[in-house]
Amino acid sequence: MADCIAYQKTNYFSSLINDYLDQKESLKDFYENFPSLENFQKQVENKQHNYSVKTRKILVESLKNQYVNTIVSAKTQENLDFLAKENSFTITTGHQLNLFTGPLYFLYKIISTINLAEELSEKYPLQHFVPVYWMATEDHDFEEINFFNFEHHKIQWQREASGAVGDLDTKGLKQVFEKFQTILNGSDQSKHIQSLFQKAYLEHDNLTEATRFLANELFGGYGLIILDGNDAALKKEFSPYVKNELLHQNSSNEVGKTSKKLNELGYKVQVNPREINLFYLKENLRERIVKDEESYIVHETNIRFTEEEILVELENHPERFSPNVIMRPLYEEVVLPNLCYIGGGGELAYWFQLKSYFRKEEVTFPILLLRNSALLMSKKQSEKAERLNLSLTDMFLKQEDLITKRTHEISDIEIDFSAQKKHLQQQFKDLYSLAKKTDQSFNGAVAAQEKKQINGLDHLEKRLLKAQKRKLQDELKRLVHLQDQIFPHQSLQERTANFSKFYEIYGEDLIPTLKNELKPLDLQFTIITLP
Repeated sequence: MADCIAYQKTNYFSSLINDYLDQKESLKDFYENFPSLENFQKQVENKQHNYSVKTRKILVESLKNQYVNTIVSAKTQENLDFLAKENSFTITTGHQLNLFTGPLYFLYKIISTINLAEELSEKYPLQHFVPVYWMATEDHDFEEINFFNFEHHKIQWQREASGAVGDLDTKGLKQVFEKFQTILNGSDQSKHIQSLFQKAYLEHDNLTEATRFLANELFGGYGLIILDGNDAALKKEFSPYVKNELLHQNSSNEVGKTSKKLNELGYKVQVNPREINLFYLKENLRERIVKDEESYIVHETNIRFTEEEILVELENHPERFSPNVIMRPLYEEVVLPNLCYIGGGGELAYWFQLKSYFRKEEVTFPILLLRNSALLMSKKQSEKAERLNLSLTDMFLKQEDLITKRTHEISDIEIDFSAQKKHLQQQFKDLYSLAKKTDQSFNGAVAAQEKKQINGLDHLEKRLLKAQKRKLQDELKRLVHLQDQIFPHQSLQERTANFSKFYEIYGEDLIPTLKNELKPLDLQFTIITLP
């Protein structure tokens, strides 16, 4: 069973995201079509005029090559075939190659993508809508992806790493697997988890192939297409935009202007563009391309190109040019017949910086959809919340605020001194009237005394609240214990927990349950009680 709460009421989303969901007028210059079922018709019309038959053929051929060693489900094969047709479009999400999927929201991203594709297929039967997971194989921040959390354990892959993470071999993951095995409970579900990990990471040579296998095992049955952007043919198709970047620095110019506008509206800018937003990519190397007066330099190496030489390098080896976070969205939208990008709040925040850049490059800007977020509760936890009279909005309060609110609710003593303060202020009104009849110094003395006594009442009120918290600590501890379970480390569960914690309990029912409950266009945070 599922319940919902508005994202705006959770206290976990930025003002930028909340204002976007509210469709605030001042933000409308930073996106094209808002994510509603009706607006997808407009998006289809925009995209079909901005995506070539040639690019589609290259995409389909690249995907066929990438899937050569993968067992393809009937539904995924159907979607691969659909992609060759001019009336097919993609719904895309992207994510890092986190060890064993990393945080739980990896599942929510992909399920949001699959569910939206299905919903659009129902609404618009003349078109085909294909869910795509874009693997961030070219990222190089190993420390961000080399672990996942299981209960109170951090399962971590320790090794030296350089270059694109997708190219990393899987050495050392046997020791990680052996540690993980000792923590699992030995149930049939945990044996399936072990099998997933073993087949993904011990039977594949690199992190790209391991992640592809795992995502395909979990979601291939729903037709998910898994795409590796580190592909020479796709990068060849993107190379005109790379050339623009090298020669004209369009991204820096346009994103800089947009970022300034967002700043002026009071929003925090998510990413700052560099002069050139490209990396140079070779084996064990992914470093920034930097321009000086006469040359293009690969940062922290001896590699140097003249303008003519770097354009020859791009022509001969487009795979060596890797877009950073600013340019990757453009790359995705150039090579995919994409209608919508689904991401978390942080991702959408940097997409809002990009619309002007897309316009400059004459590429259709996609619909931006906040991925589903969810809180998973056991039936026991849900029943405990009910006994404690814990509402949905209460659950999402900061812990100290929750404790204070509940203390006020269950205390048999009135803790609010508002009436006393009002009475005191009334008494001082008479003193101020008297002060008007004498000199200014007496008026100042009255004001100082009023402030002192009001402060005294504030202090007593805080002392009384603290005393009541001690007196009621048994019930408050039960409340805190439950909140700690469902909001580990006072953070959203989806940002810390790994899917294996829940798979160990619910097994193969977990993903179908999530798929059934998550509604991408409802734009609400979902609370799911698992049986």
